[in-house]
Amino acid sequence: MSSPPAPARRTHLLYLHGFRSSPRSAKAQRMARWVADRRPDLVFACPQLPPSPQAAMALVETLIRDWPQDTMAVMGSSLGGFYATWVAQRTGARTVLLNPAVDPARDLANYIGEQTCWQNPDEHFFFRPEFVGELSALHAGPLAYPERLLAVIAKGDEVLDWREMHARYERCRIKLLEGSDHGLADFDDYLDELTAFLGL
Repeated sequence: MSSPPAPARRTHLLYLHGFRSSPRSAKAQRMARWVADRRPDLVFACPQLPPSPQAAMALVETLIRDWPQDTMAVMGSSLGGFYATWVAQRTGARTVLLNPAVDPARDLANYIGEQTCWQNPDEHFFFRPEFVGELSALHAGPLAYPERLLAVIAKGDEVLDWREMHARYERCRIKLLEGSDHGLADFDDYLDELTAFLGL
């Protein structure tokens, strides 16, 4: 019996940042450097997501419209992990989730009003009440391709409950970290494992 074909080498990578974050976040910048160093041929996109979840996903859909679904990969952190799950449901793409938000409609209802960007406090945006409903509408439901998802979950996450993340992604491959934090300060320690899972 012949062995199964090797998984297709990825040609595209989408990185989705979290709430109040940006393409200037530490992990987004690390991935940009990794691509430049290891896979300069890879199409890498890390868009600045608008505050409106509906507008954010419309931007993502436009961005990846012509991407080959069988050779694209996705990585998302926190709220970006919630968005990445939505993308994975629609594309079947291999996806890594970094401390993914499970119920951002509930969690971000307390953040309605003016907010600032973590990477630049001089940058302001307004999180509107209707955005909570937009988040609810994006909930992906039961996971269609759990075998194509890897969730990195830190027990030391000071923002999100690791147990809730673990329960949501229990059918997926999980890398459970005993400590760490929400921002995954030890991201470099397992970057090789994550990029290998994505087929990069």
